[in-house]
Amino acid sequence: MKRRYTLILPLLSLVLTGCQPDSIQQNETENSINAESSIADFAKNIEVKYEIITNRSDDNCDPNVVDGLCFQAQIRLTSPVSFNDKDWKIYFSNMGPIQQESSEEFDITHVNGDMHTITPSQSYTGFIAGQTYTIPFRGAFWHLAQTDMMPNYYIVGSDQTPHVLLSTKPQQDAETGLEILPYSIPLTEQDHHFKRTEADNTQPATANWLYKENQANYVTRDVTTSILPTPKSVIVDSTDKSLDLKSGLKINLVGISQEGIAAALSRLKLLGISQSTTGINVTIKNQPGLEGEAYELIINESEINIEAGSDTGAFYALQSLSSLITPESTVVPLLTVKDEPRFDFRGMHVDVSRNFKSKEFILKVLEQMAAYKLNKFHFHLADDEGWRVEIPGLPELTDIGGYRCHDLTEQNCLLPQLGSGPNRDSHVNGYYTVEDYKEILAFATARHIQVIPSMDMPGHSRAAIKAMAARHNKLMSQGKTQLANQYVLHDVEDSTVYSSVQFYNDNTINACMDSSYDFIGKVVDELTNMHEQAKNKLTRYHIGADETAGAWLESTACKKLLKDNVTGIESAEDIAAYFVERVSRLLAKRGIEAAGWNDGMGHTKKERMPEVVQSNAWTPLMWGGHKAAHEQVNRGWEVVISTPETLYFDFPYEADSKERGYYWASRHINSHKVFNFMPENLPANAEFMKDREENAFVSDDTVQTNDKGEITHKPMEKGKGFVGMQGQFWSESVRTDDQASYMIFPRLYALAERAWHKADWELDYDYDGKKYSQDTSYITDEMYKNRDLDWQRFSNHIATKTLYKAELSDLYYRLPTVGAVIENGVLRANTTFVGVLIEYKDADTGWTKYTGEVEVNTPVFVRTISINGRRKGRALAVN
Repeated sequence: MKRRYTLILPLLSLVLTGCQPDSIQQNETENSINAESSIADFAKNIEVKYEIITNRSDDNCDPNVVDGLCFQAQIRLTSPVSFNDKDWKIYFSNMGPIQQESSEEFDITHVNGDMHTITPSQSYTGFIAGQTYTIPFRGAFWHLAQTDMMPNYYIVGSDQTPHVLLSTKPQQDAETGLEILPYSIPLTEQDHHFKRTEADNTQPATANWLYKENQANYVTRDVTTSILPTPKSVIVDSTDKSLDLKSGLKINLVGISQEGIAAALSRLKLLGISQSTTGINVTIKNQPGLEGEAYELIINESEINIEAGSDTGAFYALQSLSSLITPESTVVPLLTVKDEPRFDFRGMHVDVSRNFKSKEFILKVLEQMAAYKLNKFHFHLADDEGWRVEIPGLPELTDIGGYRCHDLTEQNCLLPQLGSGPNRDSHVNGYYTVEDYKEILAFATARHIQVIPSMDMPGHSRAAIKAMAARHNKLMSQGKTQLANQYVLHDVEDSTVYSSVQFYNDNTINACMDSSYDFIGKVVDELTNMHEQAKNKLTRYHIGADETAGAWLESTACKKLLKDNVTGIESAEDIAAYFVERVSRLLAKRGIEAAGWNDGMGHTKKERMPEVVQSNAWTPLMWGGHKAAHEQVNRGWEVVISTPETLYFDFPYEADSKERGYYWASRHINSHKVFNFMPENLPANAEFMKDREENAFVSDDTVQTNDKGEITHKPMEKGKGFVGMQGQFWSESVRTDDQASYMIFPRLYALAERAWHKADWELDYDYDGKKYSQDTSYITDEMYKNRDLDWQRFSNHIATKTLYKAELSDLYYRLPTVGAVIENGVLRANTTFVGVLIEYKDADTGWTKYTGEVEVNTPVFVRTISINGRRKGRALAVN
């Protein structure tokens, strides 16, 4: 799921022209002063620079690798002192494998995943003080973001002690809190840097470009009566009267439990409204006639009345009351709300496997989910790069799988990946203890959130495989053969050569061995116990099942399985489906429903799957993603929309190389784009969405057949639809809690809006099937107008209410970059959220608050500032 490419890549081609020194000349006197450095000193002093030469392909790109697409880059190494040691290796992460084609003084070798080494070649004579050595290379696809260039290179000498190269350590900007990568040469907005192909129509998100994007909807709206997510019905009873809650709330419960609403009352307390025996009367009554999550909220001049179908509905009613609160005020309007959710499944996915995130961060995410009525937490706990939850009886999973460090045997930790560096105590390492996990579950339970754990399998399972291999080795050394083989996940006699999407050659659980299923059963049983103890029952488990590489072809165990004529297996290509089907049945026997990503789930046969199956539809719409989603809906499965072009929150907010994130499906996903998404009519989004190069595309939802007259696609069957939608956060390039928070917020609020509320401007799905593109106009001008008005309200609400509350929760949300132009010497500025504070700075002044059009002297910089003034947004130059 993580780094999505259209092809599984072989090794990248690399042109290594050996170390041509730059035109830096050192005289003999300087060289004599610079004594030879030790490896530790060398690591402290060497300067590394990583530079993208061009992201445009040329005739020298290998035509047999990813259709001949490649970028050119170079690594430059400069040591201020001479260094003649020849017994060393520099380890570093690079997104794709590098294959050396020629060499003079250095060799580059792909180790596994994204790990590489630079080593001295036979021609190496040592570093000359002050000289710069340049290593040019080619890599498949593109490097369009600075965060593609991973940090924490480290060097190892003969004693195998690792030393991080100081110049490759990330730094932090004091004002913005954003990461600085000092070794990364900034990308420019020039065509060869910014655009990957001639057909790429993406525009850089400059201040000028943002200004034009924002200006049409940069309108101030009164959001006094606005609630997010938007209720189904709001009737304002009076515009000139209100109710002041400063005396607090006196809660009267009828058929509703105190436990069920306690977390919502805590949020009100955070906003300055506490419980009080002398406060405003709030009667909260169970109303059996309402659905479980539905509620009615009535605020009149003297009291508040809530009716709800369950504790959950009552909880959401109180969250709506919180949503009405404005900064530093306890006054709420008089109104009547009748509300129920659009989707039963309103999810957020968080990946902590690639780079670990603290328990405190997870609790913050859950708190925000609950405040905006999201109810499913897809907790991605294990993948190739880490296993993040303690499993009683299998300590190796976390003792080894929870850490990446320099241990080439991988008997104590996994190989470093993703710029993690060599040290076990890195903040990207770690795991949740049983007690930590139960605390997270209990916190979610109190907020009416179901936790759906996920340990991706059979692919994306390297952490588990290596941990169980270490367990096997330890027990075998103790003579405990039976125990050693109990949970082995790989076939030692499997000689299959393969490369996964993340370029691992050993990351796939062997689906033909009973020990693999015994392991899964053990993990699921232990998770079940933890969930029961925390009163967040494990009723659904996410298998993953995606991106399984071409493993097993030479596995002895799989050859036996094929020979045994097992039902459903006619060739090795059927084994992945066999795995998903068998695990789904294993779960069903335990009363647990199976979930997975649509590509892996789609290979299974409906008749061999349990009755209830969840599938996350992640195939990009630009690649016909609606077809897979509709096919699985027609199977009768519960399909959760997880469209990457709008719902992958590890992608950049804007098309700017300084914005963090991968971009394989989109260069920009800002909150406005999430807000505009129509989840119930996937193909119709083609009328206004564009592909990853900002070009129009066609979504054909009509009945389609192949040359044999067989139906290859048909629309959703009448009466069927999606059960919900989910935002995804993957963490390959996100190493800290603050970085993760920056990527998720404020996009999560737009996700919540679409998941809870169906807007009147959305186009209903046509079950007869249609073809949509930017040449069709099923979405009317009136719909677009209403969408703009709705966004203006949402934008004002986020700026004036939501971000204020986020700061009270100490949430590190993204401050938007500012749109601005200078016309006739006058600065005009705006932001995507109307009301966010803006500052500007010209050549003669420091930062000044922007309150409206102002005369300036160029050059000028603009930025946003947080409400409490403690944090600043990333500054942009205004041309």
